[in-house]
Amino acid sequence: MTDSHEAPAAAREARHEQLAQTYLPDDLLERFRGRAADYDRENAFFYDDLEELKASGYLRLFVPESMGGPGLTLHEVTRLQQRLATAAPGTALAVNMHLMCTGVVHAMGARGDHSLDWVLEEAQAGEVFAFGISEPANDWVLQGSNTQALPQDDGGYLLSGVKIFTSLTPVWTRLIVHGLDTSDAAEPRLVYGFLDRSADGIKPSDDWDVMGMRPSHSRATILDDVRMEPERVARRIEPGPVPDLLTFAITSNFQLLIASVYAGVAQRALELGAEALKKRKSAKRGVSYAEVPETRVRLADAHMDYLAVPAQLDSYTRDFDELADHGAGWPLRLVSARINASRAARRTAEAALMCSGGSGFGNGNEISRVFRDATAGLFHPPSEDAARPMYAAALLDE
Repeated sequence: MTDSHEAPAAAREARHEQLAQTYLPDDLLERFRGRAADYDRENAFFYDDLEELKASGYLRLFVPESMGGPGLTLHEVTRLQQRLATAAPGTALAVNMHLMCTGVVHAMGARGDHSLDWVLEEAQAGEVFAFGISEPANDWVLQGSNTQALPQDDGGYLLSGVKIFTSLTPVWTRLIVHGLDTSDAAEPRLVYGFLDRSADGIKPSDDWDVMGMRPSHSRATILDDVRMEPERVARRIEPGPVPDLLTFAITSNFQLLIASVYAGVAQRALELGAEALKKRKSAKRGVSYAEVPETRVRLADAHMDYLAVPAQLDSYTRDFDELADHGAGWPLRLVSARINASRAARRTAEAALMCSGGSGFGNGNEISRVFRDATAGLFHPPSEDAARPMYAAALLDE
């Protein structure tokens, strides 16, 4: 007897395989993997990877067919990002920020708001978008800002402040940002919109020498009276936890796409751990470490940690694409997906490092790089400490 769900599931997986070979064929992934070590060692931006991704149409994944793009869903894009991250985590993390911006507009359009469709048109034309929301000492993240937004007579704003972890620093041409307008002290407003790289007052930092995800060049961006044009203002909303489609779309795409990168990191760590065990031989036991119970258990535990992550991502991204109404349950789902993926990446990377023996500790070993890349998952907002009150409140507070 054939399960009624078998045919749709098989068709969906066939579709994922087709997209993988269209946008990230095996030979392209191997080129990315071959460059990743050089980018990491030289602290270099991934220019060559980016050119190949542009040529394949990867930066236009969310652009609808009506604008000339493929019109992929979030579910489909997260699968591709997992695949890309198995070869080049830093490349995947940085490209995520462009995809996050276009994914936000794609999601808004699916929910009836086409006010930012110009973003997709510009992405189709080759503009590169980046994410400029994170700030020093701002644990409000989307619900507040330390950046000043000074209103202008024509409806535009001048923004002054510092944005951190601005991926794609060497190449972005458009930057989504927010700032706080306090011109009316009784009714402050968070202003969301986009900046053009050609605007005066944008000063990217040159300081970028970090532990992992080095090719992303997620440097700080200093804004000094940078003009946001009136037509690029996307929202003016109250600070704090105020429901809005734009911030919901940002949170959803950010958390699920970031989770996808770390899911890919975890998958690659498992592959490397298994390869290492098969290559190493125990002098004491006279067999490969792949046959030693203790090392098998270590990798088995890491595998179990990992398997829940892609399943969670598949479920939540499909719900998101199908406009499921989880209401106040959405933040719980979104943040848990990203935290669980980050945890799995770190645990599997540690297991892989231990499976490799002393050779994995060398900086030239891919396992060493994957281990360092996995640690970057500690720094995406919200942190586990910041998120825990939300989960406790959902169960304990009326």
